[in-house]
Amino acid sequence: MKQLKTLLLAAALCVGTVSFTQAQSKIAHINTQELITAMPEMKAAQAQLDNLTKSYQAEIQNMAKEFQTKVKQYEAEAPTKTDEENAKRGQEIQSMQDNIRQYQGQAQQDMQTKEMDLLKPITEKARIAILKVGRAQGFDYVLDTAQGATILADGKNLLDDVKKELGI
Repeated sequence: MKQLKTLLLAAALCVGTVSFTQAQSKIAHINTQELITAMPEMKAAQAQLDNLTKSYQAEIQNMAKEFQTKVKQYEAEAPTKTDEENAKRGQEIQSMQDNIRQYQGQAQQDMQTKEMDLLKPITEKARIAILKVGRAQGFDYVLDTAQGATILADGKNLLDDVKKELGI
């Protein structure tokens, strides 16, 4: 059923696209994902994200080692301790484990926020360059082929022109 809906939508878009081209609209296309990947700013942003990831991974590994050391110590000393002391130690271990999980969650959130902060100006710069090149060349529509949803890709590919505009 879902495929039928998708097929009908694609057919409607084809008809609409043909109508647009018959009305003398100029259409171009570009793969924005390929453009953004080629931008030097993206390479720098990816390096920053990689460094941040390594930092978080190292901290989580250190916390895990400390946790494992504490567990081994408590397991070795458990027979010589009272039930009350063992219960207290069990709570301490549970608390350490909860702290590690909480830190992992916070690290993941921080990574997502950092990625959004780094990508926003890059995507905006790409969008502005696409608009500038598309308007300069007189195109009415510029379709993004990165999503794989483009039905018509017969128009001009602006990727090389936009790369030239950005100095890539």
